[in-house]
Amino acid sequence: MESQVRGGTRWKRFALVMVPSVAATAAIGVALAQGALAASFSVSGQSFKVSADYLHGDGFSQYGAVDAGKSLDGKDQLHPVAVSAFNDATITNMCQSVTTPGIPLLGSVTLTLNAGTGKDKVQAHSLYIDVEDLQTSKAVFNGIDIGLGADGITKGPAIKDGEVAQKQTYAHGFAQQATSADLYDVKQTAWATTAGTFTLPDLHMSLATGSKGCY
Repeated sequence: MESQVRGGTRWKRFALVMVPSVAATAAIGVALAQGALAASFSVSGQSFKVSADYLHGDGFSQYGAVDAGKSLDGKDQLHPVAVSAFNDATITNMCQSVTTPGIPLLGSVTLTLNAGTGKDKVQAHSLYIDVEDLQTSKAVFNGIDIGLGADGITKGPAIKDGEVAQKQTYAHGFAQQATSADLYDVKQTAWATTAGTFTLPDLHMSLATGSKGCY
């Protein structure tokens, strides 16, 4: 009986850690739009996976940066990323998953969010994704400029506030931009996502034991 109580307590602790991330997915856009949250922040000790059948973005930019944060055991970490940004994006059948290892009595547990699975698609404005790895079956860019300085971005979102001052990126570093981008069968690993607004129709959250991510 005593071990069952411990197990319940530990599960509740896990829930307290994981469930707020669901609220954050919806609330972070509001906070950014109101200026209540900096666009650059210390990332968690876990990367996450995102997949989508199709992403259309108007106003695309991309530049290199470094995300700083802590590992799950509290050690300092740095993560080189490619920041992919869109003025506006429409996403079909989006999946986001993160796996937490080492949960007592359970092992690994995966939190999965699905949205945009019906006729209404996920909509995002001023979207930034800090990507570690990206795969698509096809990517089409219109009006693309490759090799401009990051401070010269005009077609897509500019460098996030604070990144240069915090030495997360170089103002004159390599960047590229396009008037629009179409990505098919997207699979990516990311460390952070921010948006001015993020609309998630048909949102569904699920928890499952084991590592059962979006892909």
